[in-house]
Amino acid sequence: MPEVIAKSPVLITESAIKQLLRIKTEQSLDDNHGLRIGVKGGGCSGFTYVLGFDVAKEKDEVFELDGMKVLMEKSHGIYLIGMEIGWHEGLNNRGFTFTNPNASDTCGCGTSFSA
Repeated sequence: MPEVIAKSPVLITESAIKQLLRIKTEQSLDDNHGLRIGVKGGGCSGFTYVLGFDVAKEKDEVFELDGMKVLMEKSHGIYLIGMEIGWHEGLNNRGFTFTNPNASDTCGCGTSFSA
C-alpha cells in the first residue's frame, strides 16, 4: 500500500491544476487515478519529467494537493523536491512548465534537466 504524506514536495500552480483537472475529466478517469509526477532517464540534459495520470503503486508516496491526488515514487523526491509545475498559455506556445531548484542544467524545451 502506498504511503500517504500530508505535505507535498512539489507545488502546482492554480492554472496548472485547472488544466490537469480538465484533462482528467476529458479522459473520464475515476478517483483511483492520481497525477503521477516523476523523472526518467533521457532527454538532452539527462532526465525528463514524467507528468500523467496513473494508479498508485507500491513504491509511491501519495499527496493531496488542492483536491488532486499526486503520486510520486519515493526515489524521485531527491530530484523533484521544491519543484513548481505551472501552465503557460501564450501566443506562440502553451503547456506545462517545470521550475526545478534541483536542476543544475536544463534544455531549451524545459522538459529535460540534469542534477
